[in-house]
Amino acid sequence: MAQPPRAIITRPAREAAQWVQRLGACGVHAQALPLIDIAAVSHPQLRQALRAAQACWNSWRAVMFVSGNAAHHFFAAGDAAPLMQGMAPPHAPRLWAPGPGTAATLQSVGVPAACIDQPRSNAAQFDSEALWQVVCGQITPGDRVLVVRGANSPASAGGSGREWLAERVAAAGGQVQFVAAYERRAPVLDAAQQALARAAAHDGSLWLFSSSEAIAHLRAALPQQPWAQAHALATHPRIADAARAAGFGHVQPCRPALQDVAASIKSWHE
Repeated sequence: MAQPPRAIITRPAREAAQWVQRLGACGVHAQALPLIDIAAVSHPQLRQALRAAQACWNSWRAVMFVSGNAAHHFFAAGDAAPLMQGMAPPHAPRLWAPGPGTAATLQSVGVPAACIDQPRSNAAQFDSEALWQVVCGQITPGDRVLVVRGANSPASAGGSGREWLAERVAAAGGQVQFVAAYERRAPVLDAAQQALARAAAHDGSLWLFSSSEAIAHLRAALPQQPWAQAHALATHPRIADAARAAGFGHVQPCRPALQDVAASIKSWHE
């Protein structure tokens, strides 16, 4: 019987290591190749804006974290207790997560599960659209919502991403503010990582993409590499489109839940 293909995990390093471990527990051989570098915000303007958003914690009706990295870097030293202490509902803001990974990170830093809203477990996708179906009834005119996200560079003070959700909140009468809690950067691939990427372009490995930005970074790192023989799983239709545009010859959309990803990898060669 053919062995299931190796999975190439392209998430940022901290998340990639978790996915390698979890997929391994599911019987899937996986290897990390982080294609997005994550760091705490470094620009003084970004740090000042982040501190200001934290200082008025109890003024937010809801705080939306775009990813686990947003949650991890928003709370100082990975500890939500200083902000959550004494802020029992209904005074505490609701914490919005676009998927179970972000929700799990919030709980790992001390946020009670009862304070977290996320898409239903059977949602077709874990994204802003699925989250809004759950939280849309929370917003009334004048409510303030904070969106915590990443910045592509120190110059992008508010960060980028989740404009669609912000538009829905504004349409419901809410006021949206963005803050960057971390910075995303293109990685510098060393010789071993470049060799891994080139081999995985044609050896039957299965690239797992959870971000279109990771695909862009891969193309920039290996601009001459053809991808027609490469296989990819994409956790959102828009990411699948980006993989096809990059030249990946075989692209399959997949729900981002761990069990769905593991099952897709295992069935690839069946």
